[in-house]
Amino acid sequence: MEFITQRCKVVPFTPEDLPRLHPLLSNPQVMKYLEPPYTPAQTEAFLQAAGLGRSPLIHAVYGRGNQKFLGYLIFHPFDESSWELGWVLDPYYWGLGIARELTRGAIAYAREHAIPRLVIECVPEQTSSIAIAQLFGFTSRGIHEGCQVYTLDITT
Repeated sequence: MEFITQRCKVVPFTPEDLPRLHPLLSNPQVMKYLEPPYTPAQTEAFLQAAGLGRSPLIHAVYGRGNQKFLGYLIFHPFDESSWELGWVLDPYYWGLGIARELTRGAIAYAREHAIPRLVIECVPEQTSSIAIAQLFGFTSRGIHEGCQVYTLDITT
């Protein structure tokens, strides 16, 4: 999966992304709502399992003009009719509208590829993620296994 937004390029991960991914996943601020910060070995295992497989769960996000690694987009089949959407970004890029831009791009990608529904899951304390879900018209489906679940039916 690949797409381009005004400021970002979403592209497949490569093994060469490992040195860029580890500072992100070892950052306690980034991992606050996800998991404990990763060790280098955990980052490598995560990249292998989630980013480099036949059906990747995550996709690298780079600056369109400067080629800087911004983080990654979570975008993969969730169930029979839905795809999960999420983003994990370097704190340097928080508050700049990157997550909104990636969400807009993922919604457009879903429309172009006949993906019927998108799902955002986050812990209730992730107010920024909840704000983005609400901004784009996702509907709250309540809490499931500790996560707030939002869905968006894609119509063309």
